[in-house]
Amino acid sequence: MKNYSDIRKIDLSATLAMIGTVSFWSLGPIFIKYLTGYLDSWTQNLLRYLVACFFWLPFLFLAVRAGRFNRRIWRMALLPAVANLAMQSFYAGAFYYISPAFMVLLTKTNIIWIAGFSLMFFSDERPLAGSMRFWFGLALSAIGVFGVMYFKEDFATIKTITGIALAFAMAFMWAVYTILVRIAFRDINSSHGFSVISIYTVAGLFILTLLFGNPKDCLHIGPMQWICIVVSGVLCIALGHVLYYAAIRRIGATIPALVILVQPFIVLAISYFVYGESLNFLQVFFGTVLIAGSALAIWAQQQLKRAL
Repeated sequence: MKNYSDIRKIDLSATLAMIGTVSFWSLGPIFIKYLTGYLDSWTQNLLRYLVACFFWLPFLFLAVRAGRFNRRIWRMALLPAVANLAMQSFYAGAFYYISPAFMVLLTKTNIIWIAGFSLMFFSDERPLAGSMRFWFGLALSAIGVFGVMYFKEDFATIKTITGIALAFAMAFMWAVYTILVRIAFRDINSSHGFSVISIYTVAGLFILTLLFGNPKDCLHIGPMQWICIVVSGVLCIALGHVLYYAAIRRIGATIPALVILVQPFIVLAISYFVYGESLNFLQVFFGTVLIAGSALAIWAQQQLKRAL
């Protein structure tokens, strides 16, 4: 039995994993926005995921040879991969219409969808329906989303509306992906699961790129663009996802989820210097309300688990 000092002890590995995750995922939108000037969304998605796939492929091969790979993953990863394919397509596409920080803020609405799906599919989550703190958090999130959108100067333009729709679609599919991964990989090594998902995702992106993209454009980009593709593929996709799951395995899902909520403000800080992006005072205020509401909902969920 752990004593009090053991419980209070900081898990250094999990802390470093969370720092790495939020850092890498905050750089992702900056790289994607930069590549919008050189490649269509389908092509850059394919190239970045191809890099991530090749990064984990040797580790997957070694796991198979050593007999540490669960062959059920090939079947179990199919549905999560379909959700991931849709999510990544919406995610990259949104940056062609709206700025990075605004986009990332809107994607935090995934908390609302995840909560809804959890109440439907997991019996141990259903007592949340009786938590006023939980519903108050979701209400704050909804108010925050409305304010962030409504007080954007060009809110009514077709370009902005398209970007917002893609961001919301991404948030919805992220929730679907999260629930499917939780169901499929509850007893599976996360790096193995993500490796297989990345293989399936690359196959799907390859087909979509042939149908809707311009893959020949990758022959005309320069060294800087290729560096961005490789660095973002390794850091933001291959390492970012696995570090996040590693943190969850060590300390649970609540603290990593709360840490990730600071991502929009880190993206905003970077985007301000790189692209000159800024949110007006009301957007920042409602963005803070959105993040606070999401944090409150996550906190309510954690308190429920402690009580059970």
